[in-house]
Amino acid sequence: MPRLLHYSDIENVYDDPERAGRLAGLLYSLDGADSLVVGSGDNTSPGVLALVSKGRQALDFFRAVDSDVETFGNHDFDYGPEATRQLVADAPQTWVSANVRDDAGERFGRGEGVVPWTVESVDGDEIGLFGLTDPATDSLNPQAAELTFTDPYEAAERAVADLRAEGVEYVVAVSHLGASDDELARRVDVDAILGGHVHAERAEYVADTLLLRPGVNGRAVLEVTLDEDGARAERHDPSEGNVPVDGSLVAALRGRLAESGLDSVVGEAETPMRRSEEVVFGGECAVGNFVADAYRWAADADVGLQNSGGIRNGPPLSGEVTVADLVSVVPFAEPVVVAELTGEELLTAFRQAAGGAVDFGEPYWWHGHVSGATVRWDDARNELDGVRVGGEPVDSDRLYRVATAEYLLHSDHEFPVVEERHRAGEYGIQHEILADYAREFGVSASVEGRIQRPTGD
Repeated sequence: MPRLLHYSDIENVYDDPERAGRLAGLLYSLDGADSLVVGSGDNTSPGVLALVSKGRQALDFFRAVDSDVETFGNHDFDYGPEATRQLVADAPQTWVSANVRDDAGERFGRGEGVVPWTVESVDGDEIGLFGLTDPATDSLNPQAAELTFTDPYEAAERAVADLRAEGVEYVVAVSHLGASDDELARRVDVDAILGGHVHAERAEYVADTLLLRPGVNGRAVLEVTLDEDGARAERHDPSEGNVPVDGSLVAALRGRLAESGLDSVVGEAETPMRRSEEVVFGGECAVGNFVADAYRWAADADVGLQNSGGIRNGPPLSGEVTVADLVSVVPFAEPVVVAELTGEELLTAFRQAAGGAVDFGEPYWWHGHVSGATVRWDDARNELDGVRVGGEPVDSDRLYRVATAEYLLHSDHEFPVVEERHRAGEYGIQHEILADYAREFGVSASVEGRIQRPTGD
């Protein structure tokens, strides 16, 4: 019976070499002649080492686990298509991508060996695997803007037809579509969908197809078994049991960290700032306030605004905080900008922070952190219940200077009211601004009622 060892969205696992070593050790210990090691995207970026190494730190991991098949996630283009091509050319595994095209309309990475699908012989069976990437990637990631991401369902239908014609025993989708995996399961006949993009773990059947997501940052590996009865999965946790640690990978990653020059201390966090998914998307939090305050300070703006998804999960900021710690909070090589918004546009932006207005995550999530403003949102009525900037009600006709990440000028998925036409200045790279702010004011912030979410009557 063939097995698939599925990992995805390991992102900043490289910034903790010991944890990365345990993940690699687990995969290697589970691997065998009857298995394939398969990644479903966002396994090269973001993170501190990713920013320093332009994603190439992932090569250490891919080689350590002897990865077999991989597809592209939106963050795998963080350093531009050329950097991705070079990484693919040097990686040991086969990259499958059925719906990504380059600026000439050709299959992306064709010259580096990227294929729409592959057939792998495992334990006497032929398994066909094809790759899909979220078609919104060119909006989610400005570095991917020159690429085209075609309809994933049409691409999947073609790939499945081709693989069935090859006479394979099993067909598996390697998907970075996130929530769209449900529709994929209804549209095509596959045995399993190895998914990613959405960071919540998942293992359930939709339309008789097993849909899987192992979560984020290497918290789990899913072992998928295929046989005549279908597909089933077992979860493995690298932090539990007597999992071996890949010492060579640990040493390689530690060496990269030591060479990064990001270990200088910028301040001390006496009260730990948590940044788990539950905290960052749960409404106002200290780390969100810290980031938004730094942006507003650097740009001398009326309002600071940070999208919740831009604050990456990780251990709390606690004790001595280094530049590397701050890079891990916002690990993107993009600047803070000022967008000039009318009062009415600013109110629209605050409305767009509500979970129901965003096409990913949970409906109860809150997608923004602010500085210089207080936002009252009624969850029961799903509407704004009052906003103040600088202690005053918002004037719908006034222009407000809003300091935020450049990403929001390009994305249609978070705060779409903020557009490139609103750009009115640029003020340095995000993590560098956080470091300057920390040196000036320390690493501290409190929850003080900036985001208020009464439940209504």
